Amino acid sequence: MLTSSRVSSLTSQVAKQAVRVAGQRKAALSVVKRRGNVSVRSMQSVAQTDRIQDTITRLLYSIGTKREVERHLRIFSSSSHPSQPAKFAVIKVGGAVLDQIDDLALSLSFLYRVGLYPVVLHGAGPQLNGIIESEGVIPDYIDGIRVTDAKTLQIARRVFLEQNLKLVGALEKLGTRARPITSGVFTADYLDKEKYRLVGNITRVDKRPIEASIRAGALPILTSLAETPDGQILNVNADIAAGELAKELEPMKIVFLNEKGGMFHGVTGEKLDVINLDEEYEDLMKEPWVKYGTKLKLREFKELLDHLPRSSSVAVISADNLQRELFTDSGAGTLIRRGYRLFKHNSIESVGADRFRQVIHDRDPEVQSGVSSVTSVLSDLQKTPYTIYGDEPLDAVAIVTHPEGEVPIMTKLLASRSGVLNNVVDNVFNAIKKDHRKLFWTAKVDDDNRSWHFERADGSFTRAGKSLFWYGVQDVAEVQKIVKDFEAKGRLERAYLPVGPSAPPQRASPGATRSYSTLARRQVPSGSRGYATATTSQPTSAEPKRLALIGARGYTGQALATLLSGHPYIDLTHVSSRQLAGYPLQGYTKSSITHSNLSVEDVEQMEKDGEVDAWVMALPNGVCKPFVDAIDRGAKVRSSGESSVIVDLSADYRFESGWKYGLPELYGRDDIRKSKRISNPGCYATSTQLLIAPLVKYVKHTCGPTVFGISGYSGAGTVTGTSDADGKPTTVPKVTAESLAGGFRPYALTDHIHEREAGRHLTSLLADPTNPIKVAFIPSVAPWFSGIISTLSIPLSEKVTARDIKALYEEKYGGEKLIHVKATVPELSDIENKHGWTVGGFQVHSEGDRAVVVGGLDNLLKGAATQCLQNLNLALGYDEYDGIPID
Repeated sequence: MLTSSRVSSLTSQVAKQAVRVAGQRKAALSVVKRRGNVSVRSMQSVAQTDRIQDTITRLLYSIGTKREVERHLRIFSSSSHPSQPAKFAVIKVGGAVLDQIDDLALSLSFLYRVGLYPVVLHGAGPQLNGIIESEGVIPDYIDGIRVTDAKTLQIARRVFLEQNLKLVGALEKLGTRARPITSGVFTADYLDKEKYRLVGNITRVDKRPIEASIRAGALPILTSLAETPDGQILNVNADIAAGELAKELEPMKIVFLNEKGGMFHGVTGEKLDVINLDEEYEDLMKEPWVKYGTKLKLREFKELLDHLPRSSSVAVISADNLQRELFTDSGAGTLIRRGYRLFKHNSIESVGADRFRQVIHDRDPEVQSGVSSVTSVLSDLQKTPYTIYGDEPLDAVAIVTHPEGEVPIMTKLLASRSGVLNNVVDNVFNAIKKDHRKLFWTAKVDDDNRSWHFERADGSFTRAGKSLFWYGVQDVAEVQKIVKDFEAKGRLERAYLPVGPSAPPQRASPGATRSYSTLARRQVPSGSRGYATATTSQPTSAEPKRLALIGARGYTGQALATLLSGHPYIDLTHVSSRQLAGYPLQGYTKSSITHSNLSVEDVEQMEKDGEVDAWVMALPNGVCKPFVDAIDRGAKVRSSGESSVIVDLSADYRFESGWKYGLPELYGRDDIRKSKRISNPGCYATSTQLLIAPLVKYVKHTCGPTVFGISGYSGAGTVTGTSDADGKPTTVPKVTAESLAGGFRPYALTDHIHEREAGRHLTSLLADPTNPIKVAFIPSVAPWFSGIISTLSIPLSEKVTARDIKALYEEKYGGEKLIHVKATVPELSDIENKHGWTVGGFQVHSEGDRAVVVGGLDNLLKGAATQCLQNLNLALGYDEYDGIPID
């Protein structure tokens, strides 16, 4: 078992080793620079950086398990994106910590080396007091606030600047880029000029200097000095400044570094490991030992976290234990989080039958795999007394069955991603432990959270790919007796139970490989905060967002609503349709939604109030502008000062310079991530541009490319049909299969809007965009429902072979998850109801001067709804493919 001093020493050694590794990188780069070959240098620099980061990540494994380190690093790395780069952490450095400048610089440099950019704000109280007293000025405090006269402020400015540059210099010495920011962030008014003199109350935080620093690759190092609108410098308490900064940035972590390394119990002197404010705050504030500074800190932390998302938390820690606090489940300091109020109910009705059914439907792996059903799960519950444990939003739900006189079994433990990231699972499990001295539960060996089960169990038994866990039972004979009783009464399926007597359980030591059967009385500290999880994707964010859909009657709106049902983070909260107002939305299963008929005024008010995070406009061409203008007006007075994202599916903004054209595979994902206004490409235009893009350098400007497109009749749009038996208006296609009589119908033979759209955006890919690409496009409608097949005929500026053409597409789209390159001509079955784009049939004319390529997509999916969701994901900070089935 590592002692705390040993851990601190180890953490410091890890940080120093990271800096040594980084120094090797610097030396390697200088050698590369001398070669004078820019392309070689950049390639080696990227590869070297990746290796350095991997090495430093491995060093972290010495302070925690590989799984927990990688999970925390993945979560922190995904917290920020280019449009909001300061979402990882705000670290407030106490003045006393600045006296440990080497440990502090090592810890901050370590974060920098693994690609994390905390915002650092420091105080300088002890240093200021020392200088003030040496100059014959006695520090004066009222209500704990330093009275700051002109002389004190003059000294304070000098001390803050010296300490700021001292920290920046220490970081730069370690090869960590840092930027001193001593003004321009905090605007303040006088707190009470008569009482406190030159002390400020922060009224505004400008995050632009901070974000500019991070985008430039430098850690921002701030002081807590503020300025009035007239330019008067004011002193501000550093803790208060850190809190206001956190409210503006909304980071995942707010870290207060002090020399004590945490908060401590006033009677026992033990460090407080975790404080869940929603559960414990009121009781804590009544404790006789919680007084003075402790009470003030708790009140300030609660006020701060009440303004932040529940994913944010506060940590109080020493500088030398910073890595252990951030990258391990057990932590090292004191973690303060809002948590959730927990419940326990003995009936489904008390939880809410519909909500409970939805949790089972969405999270139970046996239901999802088809082994069981929601109905059978609920039916089994009625056979024995049970208790449902959970939190109010149902981010973590557990079911414990407990027949009278028998050992209880936790039959279900179902958590959302939010429940995992915010540690609600541990809170629920601890609530169960308070009620039950003994507990058994099960998990499959391929459970992503298997290590979590082992950490909380006193023993386990594994057979045939399944494990039985328990706590509260130490005697082998008693375990066998309980297991046989479970088997006799059918309380667990036999697959989890041993066929015969189990081998004598062995004690497991921390870090040892677990044997076939274990009975390790492994005491997990109450502060073990993690719930191990593995994910196949790494979203930039996991914060839930709300979406409003304007124009939901058409096929595209319906397709998008269906897609959103499977999205892990985006919740569809408003759906507007003039014809369907008052009728329930079909195809969306997360919650029950009724169509409304939102007016322009409604939309403006919703934007003012921040009711949604994003809007999708699924309206006909020429109808969208009044709604966009309303959102723009509402955003100007929105309390957050930041507009919602808009994705427009019409053609209205595809030619506007202020809007980002959202075709991620061609025109840059980073720009979409930074955008609030995104125009979704047209369905034909998407396929056309994907067809031509790999060949732009071969375009013959005197005779441009021609695309012949055939689309299913859903692409022609919809009209309102007759009402059904319940009086609900129906949606019918403008063009029916019957009207086409088995053939297809060409239309808009010249000057189709997609010609101009494709040509305009493809031109941006040219080395010389002053000579634009001119695209000819002829569309036709066919008697199938959805799916576009586009045939490109392109005269070539130089001769190439069909093999060369195919290689160009493979090179261009080799890493794209939604693009499939095949040798043969794509057929309707390759594209209908698929979320990607398929290309094939590469041919070159016998004279080598003209190529023909065929591509296709579903006009309602990659041509509309799927691409819209790609753009939403990027703009809202999620993984691009969240909620999109990968074909």
